Parts: sequence; structure tokens; C-alpha cells
Amino acid sequence: MLTFRPLDGVLNPTVWGKPAGHPHTQDPIRDRSLETTVGVKVVATQEASAGTTPENNAPKVRAILAGGLVLGVGAAITLAAWNNSEFGQGTFTAGSFNLQGSTNGTTFTENPVDSPATLGFTTNPTNLAPGDVVSAPFAVRLDGASSNDATVLVSTSGSTGALTGLTYELTQTSGFGCGEAVTETLVASGQTLGSTPANVTFALSQGAGSDPGAAVNLCFKVTAGSTLPQAQTGSTTWEFSATSE
Repeated sequence: MLTFRPLDGVLNPTVWGKPAGHPHTQDPIRDRSLETTVGVKVVATQEASAGTTPENNAPKVRAILAGGLVLGVGAAITLAAWNNSEFGQGTFTAGSFNLQGSTNGTTFTENPVDSPATLGFTTNPTNLAPGDVVSAPFAVRLDGASSNDATVLVSTSGSTGALTGLTYELTQTSGFGCGEAVTETLVASGQTLGSTPANVTFALSQGAGSDPGAAVNLCFKVTAGSTLPQAQTGSTTWEFSATSE
């Protein structure tokens, strides 16, 4: 049996457990030592035993540490990149847009479809006779909060009752009131009451700052024709629809 014990700083193999006179005690132990570049000493020992030939004596190689291993040290390098960002933000706020109407040229209010303004005709329209002409002024404008100009489309919202023998015209005037000078004819006279031609429009401008826009003054004139039936009653509603520009 082979064991290893250090001798003079070097590990040598020594034969243990063999009686005196054993052939192995008389055969010299032949050491062949090779020292590697990594600090490992390789010790090769060969034992001759009875009944073996030199060709059968295969060397037994033992590796022992001589002074420790030399370890390779690697450096792990982390490459860092500079990072930076820019951000852009947009804030979006809708403008305001509101149309107002007035039957007296001074007080402007909102008049929805379920509560339209009642036009103040100069002659009592409840007692018409053929040849009568009644008129009523109306004005529209953009309120002070409106932030866009507008195009206004005039149309007929609806009618009730009977309107036979009645026609009308719609003009734009220089001031409030049907007695003011006509600046533009929007609907020519003779238009059947309860109808409006297509594409009847006019422009409105927004006001400066918080001021309302300038009003557009209108005049409705209704004429009773010769075919007007007695005791008939009817009503019609015009719509002024503003579209922002």
C-alpha cells in the first residue's frame, strides 16, 4: 500500500506495511518528477513486483500539489451607455361657441327649439285679411365667450296648422328694425310660408376679448294673399344654425 508523507518539503512515496526482507524493501523507488507551469508536481512511481516483467510494470502516476494552484483571474467589464430623454406635452382646450337671439335688439338670450323666441310683428297677425303685410325684426350674434367666427344657415324647423295664402321674405338690415335700410335679401318675397330655400346663409364675427360679436339684424315680412282662407290658423318656426369657422 502506498501513502504519501512530506519529506524536506517534498512529498515522497514510502512503502508501508511490508515485512523486512520483502522484495519491495530492497528495490529502490525510482522517482521521476515533472513540475508543471501551474504549480502542480507530478510524481511517477513504479513498483517492481515478483513475477512481472519490466514491460508489464506500468508507471503509476500521482499528482500532488506543490505550493498550490495558480488561478487565472478574469475581469468582467460592464459597459454603461449614457441615457437621456426629452418629453413634449400638448394641452388641448376646446373653444366656446354660442349663438344668441333678440327680438328687441337689446336683450340677447338663448332660444332653443322647445322655447323659440316669439317674433313681434308690427300688425296683429291674428286678424289678417288678403293684402295685409306684417313684419317683425330679429337679431342674432355670438356671445362674449365665443372664440370662433360662424356661418349661419337659415332653415324652416317646422310648421303647424294651416298657412295657405301666406308668403314671406327675409332681409338683412343696417340696424335693428324693419324700417332700416335693407343691406341684403336672404329670401326673396313670394316664398311660401313654412318653407325656406336651400343654402340661405350669412356670416357672424366673434367679439374682441370678452365682448360679444356684432349682431346681424334681420327682418321678416309676411304677406297675406288673395287665397287666404277665413279663420285659418297656423305657425312656423325658423332655425338659425351657426357653424364655427
